Amino acid sequence: MYHLKRLLAYIRPVHHYLPEYIFYTFLAIIFGIVNFTMLIPLLNLLFSTDGIPETVVQPTFSLSISYFSDLFNYYLGSFAAEKGKLYAMAFVCIVIASATLLANIFRYLSTRVLVRLKLNMLQRLRNHLYEKVSGQSMVWFNKNRKGDVISTMTNDVQEIEFSVISSFQTLLRDPFVIIAYFITLFYISPALTFFTILFFPISGLIIATLAKQLKKKGYFSQEMLGRILQHTDETISGIRVIQSFRAIGVFRERFQNINSQFTSNSKALFNQRELASPLSELLGVIVVVVVVMYGGNLVLKNELTGSLFITYLALYSQILQPAKNITSAISNMQKGFVSAERIFAILDEPDAILDVNKAKEIQGFNSSIEFKNVGFAYGEKDVLSHINLTLKPGQSVALVGKSGSGKSTLSDLLLRFYDVTEGEILIDGLNMRSISIESLRKLTGLVNQDPIIFNDTVFNNITMGAENAQMDAVVDAAKHAFADDFIRELENGYDTILGDRGNRLSGGQKQRIAIARALFLNPPILILDEATSALDTESEKLVQDALSVLMENRTSLVIAHRLSTIRHCDEIIVLDQGKIIERGTHESLILANGLYKKLCDLQEFR
Repeated sequence: MYHLKRLLAYIRPVHHYLPEYIFYTFLAIIFGIVNFTMLIPLLNLLFSTDGIPETVVQPTFSLSISYFSDLFNYYLGSFAAEKGKLYAMAFVCIVIASATLLANIFRYLSTRVLVRLKLNMLQRLRNHLYEKVSGQSMVWFNKNRKGDVISTMTNDVQEIEFSVISSFQTLLRDPFVIIAYFITLFYISPALTFFTILFFPISGLIIATLAKQLKKKGYFSQEMLGRILQHTDETISGIRVIQSFRAIGVFRERFQNINSQFTSNSKALFNQRELASPLSELLGVIVVVVVVMYGGNLVLKNELTGSLFITYLALYSQILQPAKNITSAISNMQKGFVSAERIFAILDEPDAILDVNKAKEIQGFNSSIEFKNVGFAYGEKDVLSHINLTLKPGQSVALVGKSGSGKSTLSDLLLRFYDVTEGEILIDGLNMRSISIESLRKLTGLVNQDPIIFNDTVFNNITMGAENAQMDAVVDAAKHAFADDFIRELENGYDTILGDRGNRLSGGQKQRIAIARALFLNPPILILDEATSALDTESEKLVQDALSVLMENRTSLVIAHRLSTIRHCDEIIVLDQGKIIERGTHESLILANGLYKKLCDLQEFR
């Protein structure tokens, strides 16, 4: 019940739902009971030779079942004496129809309240989950599989809706139904009702054992579903490579193996899950048989009238379905609780990158950004060590080195995607950790090797949701990025939807949209992470021209494999195995005849 308690915390404010729901449910139950208790006078009218006993004196008011029963008999007796049995029967049938109508109206209204409660609760849960995931650090994304995260945010939340919330709806309503009907049954025959109650703990024990097994299988089922999503996402993302290397058969076989495990476990899970319903129905029938035997004995002994016994059975039959619903709900909730655990595992994950208390807001930097004896490690693996580097305003610094030397990690530290594990990064003498993340990232613009283009309009891709963005500013940024011409050739210009991952654009066009995004932001610090390495020669020329415009009057940190693009940088830093081994201008590093010169020679560049 711990997970249910946590989920219920998303039902806020409670007073918008529960009082209204309880009111409608109470009236629905009352009119439902009235509907069935009308069988007593109806059966007496049909089968009693003496008719309805007339209550001569109108009963004195009291808040009790007997008062309302005597009052009804008073009016019914009077009506039967004046009009006859047929009219009395018509009167009872009208009361039954009216009670049924009112019971269903209030049941519908109570359901509307629960629908509102459920949807608002799920909305808050999804918002909280998305907020948590979108705010996590790169460390968290590196250690969690994307498929598992997507599965949790979609399938697990959906499972919460189907299993836990729907079951909660049952648990919130049906116990009241059972209690109300049992009160009425006790009023009709205390001995018979007490006898039937003895059978409920037996069924509860059986269902509890079944629910425990369901929970175990639920864990594995959700984990395998996450692996299916992960494998599917990798297949779609890498379909060109898979097909070109003729690896379709291998990937299909892997998917079939995962899918087979998921299917086998799901069969066992659903078989046990569906067993709850027939099992509870069997137990219900056994109880009814016992009730008929015991109640029939009371009728034969004249301790209970036939009309009361038939009404008792009709009322008792209305308890069986809610009891069955509760049994199924408890079973269903176990699978939902597995999903809840996966969701809360994400929500309870501590944030690795947080603002300190009273973090400072900065608008820019005036003197320097200093990496002071900086070190960083992924777990126990050192990636950077003893990095000392200073960036001055307007200076362009290039990072070069072999793959895995730590270039991209160094730029990630500047964006505070990670926190340093040794040393510190200072901005105008302030430790980066004392500066708010929001204001820090406002200072930086990032252009990646693989530009991220969203399935949105060109305008929104450039502005990235900036408030009060003006079209003139967007067009100006696109022109400086040499993107305005091809944007205007698109079917809807700046309002064109670019498709999934910008698949309607070429590589060079995507990159120029990314550069226009950075120009629109107009940041004082620019990070270019191998922004031209994946382009053809013609596209590279256009993008390089756009980058030259972008770098004007900005502090730039440039990561490059194509060394021709960083020849004119103010300083070139050469990294190897996470350490700075050379630094200087292009000319001085060529004369030094070190790793930088070897890299240039490999690219046949002088």
